[in-house]
Amino acid sequence: MSTEIVEESKKFTYLENGSITSVTGFEASGIHCGLKRKRKDLALVFSKYPLSFAGTFTTNKAKAAPVIINQEILNKGKKVRALIINSAYANACTGIDGHLDALEIQNKTAAALKLSPTEVLISSTGVIGERIPVQKITASLNDLIEKLNPNGGLDAAEAIMTTDLIKKHFALELQLSKGKVTIGGIAKGSGMIHPNMATMLGFVTTDAKVNSTLLQKALTESVNDSFNKISVDGETSTNDMVLLLANGQSNVSFEENSDDYNLFVEALKDLNIKLAKSIVADGEGATKFITINIQNAPTEKDANIIAEAIAKSPLVKTAMNGNDPNWGRIISAASSSGADISPNKVALYFGNLQILKPGYIADFNEAEAIKILKEKEIVITLDLQNGNANTTWWTCDYSEQYIKINSQYRT
Repeated sequence: MSTEIVEESKKFTYLENGSITSVTGFEASGIHCGLKRKRKDLALVFSKYPLSFAGTFTTNKAKAAPVIINQEILNKGKKVRALIINSAYANACTGIDGHLDALEIQNKTAAALKLSPTEVLISSTGVIGERIPVQKITASLNDLIEKLNPNGGLDAAEAIMTTDLIKKHFALELQLSKGKVTIGGIAKGSGMIHPNMATMLGFVTTDAKVNSTLLQKALTESVNDSFNKISVDGETSTNDMVLLLANGQSNVSFEENSDDYNLFVEALKDLNIKLAKSIVADGEGATKFITINIQNAPTEKDANIIAEAIAKSPLVKTAMNGNDPNWGRIISAASSSGADISPNKVALYFGNLQILKPGYIADFNEAEAIKILKEKEIVITLDLQNGNANTTWWTCDYSEQYIKINSQYRT
C-alpha cells in the first residue's frame, strides 16, 4: 500500500509536508553515497543548539552497534547536536569490527561538524550481518554537511528508507499556556516490524524546553501507545529505535503532570501514532490496513496480549488478504495468546457487522462480511465482555508479495 493514514486532530495543527526540519533550529540532508545502487542512503540531522534527547530501543539481545552507542550516550546524560543515519547496512551482528566501524563514522562526523564524538548520535538500517562500507560514508561527509538546510527533512526521510515505498513524515503545532510548540518527525519501516521497538526507526524533534528526564517519560509514554502497538510480521529488529530531540528554542517549558505536559504528550502520541500507522500502511506487500480493537478485557495487559496475538497471526493476516471471514482464526489466536479470556463470552465484529455472538453463534451474512473485507481499511473488534480494559493495535495483511520481497531481500 502506498497511502498515508492521516486523521486530522482538533487540538493540533498539522503542517503541510511537515517533518523534523519544520522545527526551528533543525537542519537535515539526505544524499546518495553509494551504499545503495541509486536511492538516497545517508542522512544527517543537525541542530544549531545543544539538544536534550530521549530514546527507546529494541529489546532484541542482538543489538546493533549504533543502538549500543546511543544508549551509552543517553545513560551518561550527554547533550547532543547531530544524528547520522545510513540505510542498506544494519551494522548488526558484526562483532567488534562493526562496533569500531560505527565509532569511526561517529568520530569522523563529529570532526567534520567540529563537535565532540558524544555529541553525535548514529543509526543504521538494512541487511544484518554485513560490514558497513565506512569509506563510502566518510568520503561523503562534506557533501552531506554542505547540503544541510532547514527544508532537508524530506530528503532525510527518503535516505533512511529500505523496502519502504513511501516517505513517512509529519509535523504539528500546538498552543500551550506559555506559547506555541512545534513537534516534527520522520520514520522508516515496512518489514521486520513488531512491538518492543519494532527494522523500524523514528526520529522526532521539538522546540519545547524540556529536560532529558521529562523528555524520556513523555517519549516512553507515547511510544507505548504508538510504535509498540503495530505489527507487520511479528519480527523485532536488531536496530529499532525512536529518538526525541529537544532544542528548547520556543522557550516554552512545563512541569511534570501539568496540563501543558499532558497536552504535549497527547500531541507527541498523536504524531507518533501517525508515523506508526504509516509504517503499517506501507507494510511489505500489504494491501490492507487493519485496526484491531479489543474491548472489555479483564486488564490492559490481557487486552494487549490478545491484540498482539491477532496482529501477528499469519492465518488471520492471510485470511484478510483473501477476503475470507474465517472468524475461527481470530478466536483461536486470541484464545491461545495466554491472556485471560473466556472464548464462549466474546462477540466479534468486522466493521459494524457482528460476526460472532456469545456462545459461538455465527449468524451473519457472509456476502456482507466479504464486502467489508474487500475494503482497503478494515476494523476488527473483539468484545471480551469480561472487564473494562480496552486497547487498539494496527497491522496489515499478508500477501504473496511479502514472500517475494523477503525471499529476494539480498538479491
